[in-house]
Amino acid sequence: MADISTTWMGLDLRSPVIAASSTLTGSVDNVVEAARCGAGAVVLKSLFEEEILMESAENLAGNEQRFWYGQAEDYIREYSRGDALNRYLALIQECSDAVSVPVIASINCVTSGEWVSFAREMEGAGAAGLEVNIFVPPSDTSRTGAENEQIYFDVLERVTRSVHIPVAAKISSYFSSMSETAGRLSRSGIGGMVLFNRFFSPDIDIETFALKAGPVFSTAGDLYQSLRWIAMLSGRTGCDLAASTGVHDGESLIKQLLAGAKAVEVASVLYRKGFEEIRIMLGELEDYMDRHGFARLDEFIGRMAMGAVQNPAGYERVQFMKHFSNIS
Repeated sequence: MADISTTWMGLDLRSPVIAASSTLTGSVDNVVEAARCGAGAVVLKSLFEEEILMESAENLAGNEQRFWYGQAEDYIREYSRGDALNRYLALIQECSDAVSVPVIASINCVTSGEWVSFAREMEGAGAAGLEVNIFVPPSDTSRTGAENEQIYFDVLERVTRSVHIPVAAKISSYFSSMSETAGRLSRSGIGGMVLFNRFFSPDIDIETFALKAGPVFSTAGDLYQSLRWIAMLSGRTGCDLAASTGVHDGESLIKQLLAGAKAVEVASVLYRKGFEEIRIMLGELEDYMDRHGFARLDEFIGRMAMGAVQNPAGYERVQFMKHFSNIS
């Protein structure tokens, strides 16, 4: 029987499939089900900085005492923050007690505010690791790329100094120099990087002239951006790499491992097919290893990384000239 265990930022995982942060991982029952189906780790539903700020604003708007007492506004804000945190800490503790696989907490942030100190309390609640999901939209015309990117380093510096558990940065590809920035991030004290996070995409209703949500779930075709960058960064960073977005079956899992990922995160396929899909993906991985005579994952992880293939330029090609030159 093939050994499909792996390590991810120092954590021992019985399999390379991680249930990604989503509403699915926001309950103890679902976390238990993910572990039962073979997940190597579970990333809990994120605690969102924006959600805390919105909840504070709503509580302030509905409380007239803020006009009467000078300290009422600060109290309401602190209560909102504390209430959201306490609910999340309870989820961490309950999930950690219920399963034997690593339970990784997740925080989704847009600033390096004081609230990042929550990380220490998440560690105390039993989180085996922490995933920090950061995205600063490059939409402000008054801010430079360097100013936007500095927020990532500010957040990660404060978080990694606050905890002893391993920290992963889940990032986007919206950088002016992806390779250089990823390299610096990997040396910032984190244990791993997850490529890439998936964002809300706006759409337009042409009849009502309203904004609406675009497609929520990834598709199998979304695999290739992260596949390219996993392969290009494998062996060139100071931390482990995990792949996310577009991993919908055993074949795409195997491709990401060959490119150099130590693990993959899955969510959309779990919404569509349920947690049992993890078991199916792992079965396909074991069959593949048996066919090729691999006893352990480390015998082929990174075998198709940019530094290991005969034609590394293939990962850098971005134009379709060769493939479509005969199309009239």
